[in-house]
Amino acid sequence: MSWLDKAVAFISPSAAYRREAWRKAYQELRSYDAGTEDRLNAGWRAVNASAEQTDSAYRDTIRARARDLERNSDMSESIIGAFERNVVGTGFKLQAKTDDENLNSEIEKLWREWCKPRNCDVTYQQSFNEMCRMALRRKKVDGGIFFIKRYTQGGVVPFTLQVREVDDLDTMQISRNNIRVLNGIEYNEFNRPIAYYFKKYDVNGFYLGKSERIEANDVIFLWLKKRPSQVREMSEMSPTITRIKDVNSYMEAVSVKERVSACLSVFIKRMNPDTGGIGRTGGKQNTNQYKGKTLSPGMIMELSPGEDVSVVQPPAQGASAADFVRLQQRLTGSGQGISYESVSRDMSQVNYSSARQGLLEDEKTYQIEQQYLIDHFLTEVYETFLISAVLSGAIAIKDFWGKKKEYMMHEWTPPGQKWIDPLKEANANRIALETNQTTLAELSATYGHDWKEIVDQRAREIQYMKEKGVIKDEQ
Repeated sequence: MSWLDKAVAFISPSAAYRREAWRKAYQELRSYDAGTEDRLNAGWRAVNASAEQTDSAYRDTIRARARDLERNSDMSESIIGAFERNVVGTGFKLQAKTDDENLNSEIEKLWREWCKPRNCDVTYQQSFNEMCRMALRRKKVDGGIFFIKRYTQGGVVPFTLQVREVDDLDTMQISRNNIRVLNGIEYNEFNRPIAYYFKKYDVNGFYLGKSERIEANDVIFLWLKKRPSQVREMSEMSPTITRIKDVNSYMEAVSVKERVSACLSVFIKRMNPDTGGIGRTGGKQNTNQYKGKTLSPGMIMELSPGEDVSVVQPPAQGASAADFVRLQQRLTGSGQGISYESVSRDMSQVNYSSARQGLLEDEKTYQIEQQYLIDHFLTEVYETFLISAVLSGAIAIKDFWGKKKEYMMHEWTPPGQKWIDPLKEANANRIALETNQTTLAELSATYGHDWKEIVDQRAREIQYMKEKGVIKDEQ
């Protein structure tokens, strides 16, 4: 406040207040509308803090609410199911990329065998594809999931995976002796995880009060980091769970109202009710009692004199609810990066062009999730699998340790995507291939296939058809 304002305030505080108000109003005219504190933003209070400060207070509550919607909300399940079908689907295909084709085939064959439940899961319950789908689901709902590398005997290689939930972290562990521990995770000075502390449970699932410290090299923690200061997970459903809850409450109210509307209610009005006498001296009333008070088809019944019938028909609201729910589903889908059609499975409002454009945009969202799984989960699991296979002798590679990077070269083929009009897509792919705008490997990958397997299979089929005389050799 300048000396002039102080002087004005000394003489007339009200005048000084008006001067300050006009000065702020003038400054706001030159600033951001989103930063003003006018009546439109009066209830909007936000603070700047680190990610852990903003997340830690709400992490468990949001996760519990997201799980509740996962169990009880069809709209929530439709979003999660769309990601499961399109990101993981039937699973990723491994393509080993060593210089030896025979070795590639041997590795891929052993990998397919390891992906069975009795080989990859320490509990013998889930295949590797099922683990991938569960990882994606828990990442969306819980915010993250843990996979612990366990080196056990009994499988094709001495390596299995143990799945743990984020709830299993022992958040009561505290820093000590220059060891930095936060929310059950031990960090170095650069906030890189060094170890994880997991709770120990008995066979009934009760916490034993003890924890197991596992080195970070043996733990795969899948979670999405959105801020540099973020060190723990947050449910990816958090932007949409409030809207989903509101829709569920609305639909429950509409459902109750529709059930009431479907009921036919009849009231009998008596114009001159005869109350009769009292006690033993009261005479018999000459009125119908309408025992059961029910209606049946073709029923004919005589009313007493002075009585009338009124039918109650509550107004229905089902028609307006459809538009409301459609809008909410569109918003919840867009909040998760996918279209309304993918969430609702409703194709009544699209044509070929709009449906294809929606699928292309959805595919970009799914590709991001696929690449995340490849970078953070599939590649690390494969490399550990291959090392275990070499150490156990399941695969014999003499110079493996000298050329480790070369032998670990590989690629993942995500599940394929079917298109709306196969004829148009096939013609477009043929023209792109003939004009060298794409490759057979790239086209095969879009359908979730290995181009070498396609070529080998077609060669076998053509040779077999020639042997059977279905087709003849060219002269």
